[in-house]
Amino acid sequence: MKPILCVNIGKLRLKNPVIVASGTFGYADEFKGFVDLKKIGGIVSKTITLSPRKGNPPPRTCETPAGMLNSIGLENPGVEVFIKEKLPILKKIGVPVIVSIASEGDPREFVALAKQLDKIKDIVAIELNISCPNVVSRLASQPVNQLASEPVNQLAGLIGTPANRHTGTLISQDSSSTYALVKAVRKVTKKTLITKLSPNVTDITEIAMAAEKAGSDAVSLINTLIGMSIDAETKRPKLAVITGGLSGPAIKPIALRMVWEVYQKVKIPIIGMGGIMDTQDAREFFLAGATAIAVGTANFVNPRVSIEIIEGIKKYLRENKIKDIKTFIGGLKL
Repeated sequence: MKPILCVNIGKLRLKNPVIVASGTFGYADEFKGFVDLKKIGGIVSKTITLSPRKGNPPPRTCETPAGMLNSIGLENPGVEVFIKEKLPILKKIGVPVIVSIASEGDPREFVALAKQLDKIKDIVAIELNISCPNVVSRLASQPVNQLASEPVNQLAGLIGTPANRHTGTLISQDSSSTYALVKAVRKVTKKTLITKLSPNVTDITEIAMAAEKAGSDAVSLINTLIGMSIDAETKRPKLAVITGGLSGPAIKPIALRMVWEVYQKVKIPIIGMGGIMDTQDAREFFLAGATAIAVGTANFVNPRVSIEIIEGIKKYLRENKIKDIKTFIGGLKL
């Protein structure tokens, strides 16, 4: 028996439910010598912004007992260079390209980016990274119609100073701001829209429901948890900007719980992520309600992990006579 691994995320059809998470796979070219990229279900690009961004000062990463902290600060070449130099490389691979986008300070940048990317057929979906803890955007307080109607060529001049990263609020930490942002972006693109959620909230289901109501085709969760690490000898933080995003095995129990909670509240697909290191981890996320999973930090440990998980899922379904992965999703027994 050959199990069916295809899943749908909005209008996007994936040949298998294993994708690689934004920020952990570069623009895929970095992994071509290690992985048969054509076997991956989908690739989420490193997050891009309107303008080139240098990111945060080093040191920007450090290991933790069960994961890692990063404070890269969304370093990227900007949308124009991405389209000209990075997208052609991604296109040649032949798997669905999902582009992750973010703003540096003004939420209207999301609208400008989505409007620009909507015209490019090689991009099948857009992921709204409204939850990166290392770059804080001001709340989307502008009326929805104003956000959606700003001309792209005028938005660059409207960018304000980013909120203080230690006191500012992420868009994904406020349900009304999430709704306004997603609604505005939805108006300018017909592509599959995925909203990436933050675990640094009291109730993630409220944010997920706001994204669904505003027109998001799916939600991805979770982004990293805010953490810090201290060098006891030097008495200094191990990251230059003090705090960063915690990822890896340490956050898996939290991610699983949040995926399961959101699964009870929304009808749109969930892309689960957070500490997925092997096939068993992936199976747990499917049981909790994830339609697809994204592999992140594990790529740094084992570049072939996504392929191994795909093969592991196939083997598990065959051995347990499960014809279609979709019948396994949300199968948690209580």
